[in-house]
Amino acid sequence: MKRIFILSVVCAVALCLVAVSVPAQTKKEAFKYEDKIGVVKIKKGDPIHLACWMVVAGPDASLGTDTKRGVELAIEDKGGKILGFAVKLSVQDTGCNAEGGQAAATKLAADPTIVAAIGSNCSSEAKPGAPILWKAGIATVSPSNTAPFLTDPKRGPEYDGYLRTAHNDKVQGAVAAEYAFKQLKVKKAATIHDGSPYAEQLQAVFAETFKKLGGTVTAQEAVAPTDTDMRPVLTKIATGKPEIIYYPIFIAAGGHVTRQAKEVKGLEKTKLMSADGTFSPDFIKAAGDTAVGMYHSSPDFSAFGAGYKTFLEKHQKKYGEKPIAPFHAHGYDAAMIVFAAIEKVGKVAPDGTLHIGRKALRDALYATKNLKGLTGNLTCGETGDCADPMIAIYQMTAENVKKQVIPDKPIWSPAVAAPAKKK
Repeated sequence: MKRIFILSVVCAVALCLVAVSVPAQTKKEAFKYEDKIGVVKIKKGDPIHLACWMVVAGPDASLGTDTKRGVELAIEDKGGKILGFAVKLSVQDTGCNAEGGQAAATKLAADPTIVAAIGSNCSSEAKPGAPILWKAGIATVSPSNTAPFLTDPKRGPEYDGYLRTAHNDKVQGAVAAEYAFKQLKVKKAATIHDGSPYAEQLQAVFAETFKKLGGTVTAQEAVAPTDTDMRPVLTKIATGKPEIIYYPIFIAAGGHVTRQAKEVKGLEKTKLMSADGTFSPDFIKAAGDTAVGMYHSSPDFSAFGAGYKTFLEKHQKKYGEKPIAPFHAHGYDAAMIVFAAIEKVGKVAPDGTLHIGRKALRDALYATKNLKGLTGNLTCGETGDCADPMIAIYQMTAENVKKQVIPDKPIWSPAVAAPAKKK
């Protein structure tokens, strides 16, 4: 009996051990996703929330509308989903000024559901806005900020969450100066800016390059974006007898400069050149017939990738018109960079919740390499410059002004001019 009892006890103990050990062997580890800054958790059935902060109202609205449409078409090309989750796009107007950028960024930063932002448009908006977003852990990719300081190595850690698919104006200013000096053969130039980081730095690069090439800069004047009477500044500029005026400002002020320049004695034959900030049908409306013959520096549409043609067809079908500003493709590419980064770092838990680490997403954005975009192959540098920068020069024709459409083919670009020099 003792032997039977002992055997029974041994069997019972063994069965208990088995009962305890089986769950330990088959139990799955709990889902774990950590991030130093924070994790956005999106429940199954909820959307991935992306935000645009762009100028979609006022005289410069065409710039923001143009880039927003690029983002919308990018979302459509992804089937409206990332990692099986629908994409929600919200928009905050920025006004193309520092106050608007700060206000828009503050609103976005207060919304913990926002995964990433696309914007801003004007560099003056990004200067105060990008640090506010990054303090909240929201990375942003701009399709049209071009001021050099935004990606300068000395910009400070508050801009660590900032990137752009737009070119750096160190490129645009140099191309504009090269065209003026080498192609137009002018030796004397003047510039006008409006105090914004974009305009001030762009004209500075133009002036510096123009002088290095052997030209003379007769004046570097400033106006306010709200000024309507440009005659005092233009009259002052006329005393230096410049052969060209480069004014990389925005639509409203740019229209006034263009209309009034030919009214000032001594400037009747002076060539006029603006930049991408006025490269819009709205500027043509503002300047009227006085825009005929003037020049613009802007992204080189002719150098965009093969997919750009298809993009234009979709754009026409969806919006019933051609793009209305230069950075629609850059908006598309900014969205695609964000999509790729989300796909890289997003993880779905067993309960269907999508987890996206904020620092992980930022790091994935910066790690972008050779992404084939509409504007070229995108590779992000250590301070956020991702563009394959190609700038060209365009000239407004009477036909452009009559139909109120911007030129879609450049008259000159360094990329086209280079081979000719080798012959």
